Amino acid sequence: MAGPVATALASLTLRGRCLVAAGLTLLLLGVLLGETPLVQVAVFVLALPLLSAAAVARHRFRVATRRTVTPARVPRGRDADVRLELANAGRGAGGLWLLTETLPAELGPAPQFVVDRLLGGRSTQLHYRVHGGRRGRYRLGPLRLRLVDPFGLVLRSVVGADTAALVVVPRVVPLGPGGPGGGQGGGGSGAHRSIAVHGEDDVSTRPYRHGDDLRKVHWRATARTGELMVRLEERPWRAQATLLLDTRSRAHLVARPTPADRRAVAATGPDAPPADSLEWLVEAAASIGTELIARGATLRVVTEGAELAAAERPAGLGPEELLDRLAGVAPSRLAGLTPGLGLLTRAAGEGPVVALLGAVGPDDAAELVRVRSGPAADIAVLADIGSWAEADAARRRRPVSAAARAELTRQQEAAADLLRAGGWQVALAGAGDSVADVWAQVARTRVLQAGAR
Repeated sequence: MAGPVATALASLTLRGRCLVAAGLTLLLLGVLLGETPLVQVAVFVLALPLLSAAAVARHRFRVATRRTVTPARVPRGRDADVRLELANAGRGAGGLWLLTETLPAELGPAPQFVVDRLLGGRSTQLHYRVHGGRRGRYRLGPLRLRLVDPFGLVLRSVVGADTAALVVVPRVVPLGPGGPGGGQGGGGSGAHRSIAVHGEDDVSTRPYRHGDDLRKVHWRATARTGELMVRLEERPWRAQATLLLDTRSRAHLVARPTPADRRAVAATGPDAPPADSLEWLVEAAASIGTELIARGATLRVVTEGAELAAAERPAGLGPEELLDRLAGVAPSRLAGLTPGLGLLTRAAGEGPVVALLGAVGPDDAAELVRVRSGPAADIAVLADIGSWAEADAARRRRPVSAAARAELTRQQEAAADLLRAGGWQVALAGAGDSVADVWAQVARTRVLQAGAR
């Protein structure tokens, strides 16, 4: 008994320790002053924590738990309900149990429960709700059980081992008509018409570059401009489409939200904007990718370091798998896009590309143009990192350096000019823009380019 009692004594609460200190003080005073009643009171005060520790140490209990998460997969900004079934697997009645569920900070505060004297063989249902404020894969649990004596003097803690999974996937924003492949929004007959055989009016041109196929020379444009021009045919979206997602940590303002930020996001509801530029691009990948799949495209997704699905899968990603893969995307430590461009070339083939990019400079843009020069269906969405930095600085009351902001803008404009010169459609995404806004911006760009042909 000495071992369990010693363990219980080591688990004295603040109230229990204060009582022990008071009892020792009374005992010392009673001995020094020769006051027998004072010594008797001191013995009683010291005996109470000892008896409580012995009672807690002798208590044996077995607890079984089972969690049900509904739904087990939620979009960012939505809630999930958790039902926790707690059963007393022992024979005797349980004591006063204080229960705390272990939760990641991104899902909100840890719920706490009190269960008093649950009979042996009986169970009880506990419920709580979590808020999926940030994309990711999470574990709910384990449950921490704390057993206290009736006087609150001794606390004994036991941590379970069972957990449940919750996946917070990127939110899919409904997109309007437009974007790549024409103005069709679905995968029906309109989608078939938008990718029909290309005619003379469905081409754009650019100046000839060393190594271009001479069979693509556009003689009418060459005669009109006096400069050798090559034909750029739009590539069919139905065959295949590829997303390039820039996840480099150095290319984004990756903000770790404080508890105050998490409370503010939870208060704004499910339509709250993403927390940072990387989250915005992941949400854009989810929304645009879902739209392209709905239009009938075979979709593949690559980052600067890997492809998000096995390359041997000819069917590409489905909408559910796309969201599950994007839920686990994390910032990478790679410095440049170059490692992923080879993956992009092999994955995209002749199909068009949507490049979702963070802070890029002329060097990154030149590499993209080198491997993907000229297809009018290729789109680059550039995140305006400076706007996210300003929004974060305003929230934390730390002004952004004007020189740093100007340099970010200069780099972005230079990259955008190089991409446009290479035949890419370019859209800019700021901290206040929605994915639907940028999609509409792409549609307007296509209309302007079509009118300029």
